[in-house]
Amino acid sequence: MSNGVRVLFVCLGNICRSPSAEGVFRSLVEEVGLSDRIHIDSCGTGSWHVGKSPDARAMEAACKRGIDISDLRARQIIETDLDEFDYVLVMDRQNLADVKDIWHQNGGTAPELFLSYGKSHHEEVPDPYYGGEDGFEFVLDLIHEAGQGLLDEIRGRLR
Repeated sequence: MSNGVRVLFVCLGNICRSPSAEGVFRSLVEEVGLSDRIHIDSCGTGSWHVGKSPDARAMEAACKRGIDISDLRARQIIETDLDEFDYVLVMDRQNLADVKDIWHQNGGTAPELFLSYGKSHHEEVPDPYYGGEDGFEFVLDLIHEAGQGLLDEIRGRLR
């Protein structure tokens, strides 16, 4: 993809937060007509859910906002992801530390906390896995807000 930007969202298992971020960001990118210029993917640091669909609660919360993430499948981050993506955006500090370990050994794109692109006072996207439905809604709110900030930066970069 010449002239494009590649964005990778990372969480622990790649079934809640990062596929939600991939879906929300994809919808934001489609709204401004940049789907052909911005490639979006997600993955997890852990391997437990590889090949599985997103959590049913994450799919339902996204669907309520008109976003379909049912086609996504979990995968684990690999070293070459840091070479292939322009943005490696991690949901929380623990996963950031895990991805930084890979980065320190292999180089490539430095990972950063995704919410650094947002305006909320939150630094981490909380894991909604063990909580109730409202946790998934809150996660989508945080992701949408930070996604808009990320898109603003990328649009400046693509000009």
